[in-house]
Amino acid sequence: MNLILIDMNVQLFLAFPFVLLLFTYLFAGILSSKKHKPWPLRRYFFWFCGIAFLAITMIGPLAQEAHHNFSAHMIAHILLGMLAPLLLALAAPVTLILRTVQVSIARQISKLLRRKLFRLITDPTFATFLNVGGLWVLYTTDLYLIMQQNFVVHLFVNIHVFFAGYLFTTSIIYIDPTSHRRGFIYRSIVLVIALAGHGILAKYIFANPPVGVSQEQAEIGAMLMYYGGDAVDAILIFILCFQWFQFTRPRSKVALVS
Repeated sequence: MNLILIDMNVQLFLAFPFVLLLFTYLFAGILSSKKHKPWPLRRYFFWFCGIAFLAITMIGPLAQEAHHNFSAHMIAHILLGMLAPLLLALAAPVTLILRTVQVSIARQISKLLRRKLFRLITDPTFATFLNVGGLWVLYTTDLYLIMQQNFVVHLFVNIHVFFAGYLFTTSIIYIDPTSHRRGFIYRSIVLVIALAGHGILAKYIFANPPVGVSQEQAEIGAMLMYYGGDAVDAILIFILCFQWFQFTRPRSKVALVS
């Protein structure tokens, strides 16, 4: 009974940040809509779906199953490190913050985002190193086994996977304003390299299971990683190409006059 109670308390503790993020975003959207034009409904949808995918990777049946089932772990990995970051990036949270807070605070945030540190962590190459490089460390060392045996390590690894995925996504497609923009060609090259690194890792896992994972589970998990990752990456590629098209297409005469 005590174990069940502790487990429920942990679940409630982990659920609180997600509920807080949902209501904070909703409140900020309503507040900013009173000052500016209405915040787009699609942004709410992206945010709510992104937070929902984050939540089910940390609490609930999938999170429990991921502790001892590599296939479930890989599904959680795709949701946590790829799909949720993409959806949250499309929700444009930084733009919403800048719309909601006072002008003086918005200026301070903008000043902070222009610092060299943010230039580094938002660079696609650095973000790829954190994202794909971190996955190579996770699955080719004993770290995967350790995270399954230690809740704290498991939590920190999941946090890293999410933030690395979010930084990578926002370094490739620009939804929120940024003062450290890189060119489309550079971002495209880095994206191709990142996709190759992710795909090669999936094939490596297929042939060389992580410590503590059976060959059968490794093969299923590797295929989920390979094809599931490709599905999310296809969306990322589409958005990048669409942004590139919009940037390079000739402006209309009306736009030029205005």
